[in-house]
Amino acid sequence: MFCTLRKCLHRKEAVRALSTGEISTALRPFYFTVHPDLFGQFPTQRTVNENSLKQLSSLLESLQQRRPIKPTTLPFYLRSKDEKDLKAEPVVDKSKFPYHHDPRVERDGINFSQYEDDPFYMSILMKRKINAEPDTFKAYVEKHVNEAHIKLEACRPVREEVEKLEKMLCQDLGLKEIIWDCGWNIAHYRGCLLAFQALSRHHPEQMDVLKNRTLVFANGTGISLEGSVMLNSGEVRHNWLDLIKNVKKYDPMLARLPAFEKAVSRVLLDIKIGRRKFMPKVMVGQYESQLRQLTTTLSDYRGRSRYPSSWPSSLSSHEIVIEAEAGPLMLSPTGQFIVPSSCPGFLLVNFITDNLDEATKRLNHYDKIKHVEREIHDRTIKELGLLALNKDDSITPDLMIACCERLLSHKSILGPFLEGVMLWVTHYYSVMSDGVLCIPWDWKL
Repeated sequence: MFCTLRKCLHRKEAVRALSTGEISTALRPFYFTVHPDLFGQFPTQRTVNENSLKQLSSLLESLQQRRPIKPTTLPFYLRSKDEKDLKAEPVVDKSKFPYHHDPRVERDGINFSQYEDDPFYMSILMKRKINAEPDTFKAYVEKHVNEAHIKLEACRPVREEVEKLEKMLCQDLGLKEIIWDCGWNIAHYRGCLLAFQALSRHHPEQMDVLKNRTLVFANGTGISLEGSVMLNSGEVRHNWLDLIKNVKKYDPMLARLPAFEKAVSRVLLDIKIGRRKFMPKVMVGQYESQLRQLTTTLSDYRGRSRYPSSWPSSLSSHEIVIEAEAGPLMLSPTGQFIVPSSCPGFLLVNFITDNLDEATKRLNHYDKIKHVEREIHDRTIKELGLLALNKDDSITPDLMIACCERLLSHKSILGPFLEGVMLWVTHYYSVMSDGVLCIPWDWKL
């Protein structure tokens, strides 16, 4: 599986052509092998695997968004079959991994001794271990809630230090706020804050430009569409300083964006130019170029053809999101048209025509339920005594509402376990290294 993973990542076009779900399915045996839950008694090794999986997720996302990536070696710990020995290996040649032949291991009539050189051998064993975990909410929480509390308490000094550093940096530099937006754990965030604090003390004059701005530690370096200063959490401080020295050069671009967005809106019957809450980070210079490109494409189309007669006289009740230079045309769960700027005019027009009614339905539905989601989210935190409640980007409002409704309907059973817990709604059970308890949205009691 590790050889397959390496080849898959090197075939960039293949990765870009797969959906997120297809990628998850393809890598499932690999995830079963390195899942952090297998290292409950080894916190260091668990943290390494958690961080490497997050980096892998970021790399896959970059490939899907057709962003360039650098060759990367990610270490993962594996457990030998006696469960006493641990060894970290990079995701490279499978011959370097410590798999051992055991002719006694059989399942469903299959003798795995014939597959001693096949990494799926160990994957199946690890899957059996994971399947031994409770698959119901109550059983899982009963088994792991103490672990979550212990880890949460162990990270409390780190969280307090992070809050103190945030407040100090905002006061000293006049920042509006500091945001952590790269998926790593809070210990890594603390490291970034300390590194940035040291940078600001060595170069105080260059920091004046940050007054009244938002600072974001993310997966890329640049200026966001909102004008936030984005610093790649994995880059060296010298690169951070280079951006900070040039922040003012981006202000004219930010000032021009409304005019470019208005140009797209006008050429497409006054459609609204929107942005998704969880859209991939786009830097201001790149976005300006994408707006120019789409305006030119649509203007050329209108010079040759008319919009379909089935369209309304105005598209002002609909939204379009220009998200990347290249990629698939999509209709978001909230009814937004997700469009790559390089899309030919006729394809975009056909896509809007085919999906106009569905977009209207989704927009109307989202307008109704977005307030419901906020209200039930707040109720769930209050009535269950949660410390925090968050969700993955992939969890739509409908799924979150369904999850919260069931949490509240079983609060008499779950309340005593969940009080003081940081809950994260996703697609699997896990206790993260910082004490966050992950649960699938469609959990069974």
